[in-house]
Amino acid sequence: MARVIESPGLERDAPAVARPATRRGRLRAATGKWRTARQGWRTARQGWRSVRMTVHLAAGLATTVFVFPLVSTDGRRARVRSWSARLLRILAVDVRMEGALPPQGNLLVVANHISWLDIFVLNAIGPMRFVAKAELARWPAIGRLIRNVGTLFVERARRHDAHRVTVETRDALAAGDIVAVFPEGTTTDGGTVLPFKSSLLQPIVDAKGALLPIAFRYRGHDGGSSTAAAYAGDTSFFESFWSICGERSLVVELVVTDALPAALRRRHDLAREAEEAIRAALVR
Repeated sequence: MARVIESPGLERDAPAVARPATRRGRLRAATGKWRTARQGWRTARQGWRSVRMTVHLAAGLATTVFVFPLVSTDGRRARVRSWSARLLRILAVDVRMEGALPPQGNLLVVANHISWLDIFVLNAIGPMRFVAKAELARWPAIGRLIRNVGTLFVERARRHDAHRVTVETRDALAAGDIVAVFPEGTTTDGGTVLPFKSSLLQPIVDAKGALLPIAFRYRGHDGGSSTAAAYAGDTSFFESFWSICGERSLVVELVVTDALPAALRRRHDLAREAEEAIRAALVR
């Protein structure tokens, strides 16, 4: 019988054997899965909160249209405060305040400006009227809402419109309202305070009231400084809103400094003192 002898130079392929994963490989795989899961939870939060915010905005707009004409000024203020507080709860924003608002009106609140959330934070601690650029009044739905709660709008492109707003703000203050302005004139990421524009403070001088500087600072879930709420630079409103919706939670810290009597004061001196007070509060 013929024998078949395999050539020593020809070797059969050995079956593939899976090498055990290295510790670094296992760690990399686990990290990838964790990041994927984390992004999935973030996207889910963004979707859910967006839906809730849409419903909340619609309810607020309906309230200003159908309920506000039937209730007193105090009733409107109570509803604004409740609505703003609920907005913050939907977005998991916790407010921590050092100090308190004075009980009386004829008060102009000035603050550093970081986010569109700043307005609702202030309304949640004590409803107040705001001076804002006229472009906001033309925003769909939101513009109608903030107009209905008594916001005073200024057309920056019209040179004489500032005088009209100054007079209207002075009259509102003299009538006992609390009005808020952001004298930086724009928003920042919270890392700095821009020079204050003194022209926005003239109404409280004319009304012989008081100026109240309030410092804003945002922190993340871990307690560190956060820029997630910032609405500055080229960031669009939607990008800012989407970023906030994706955060697990945010903390906004408010430091209410001492009120500054404004009667017979120069607005430039008031602007400087208010700016210095806010800078000092933010470095504590």
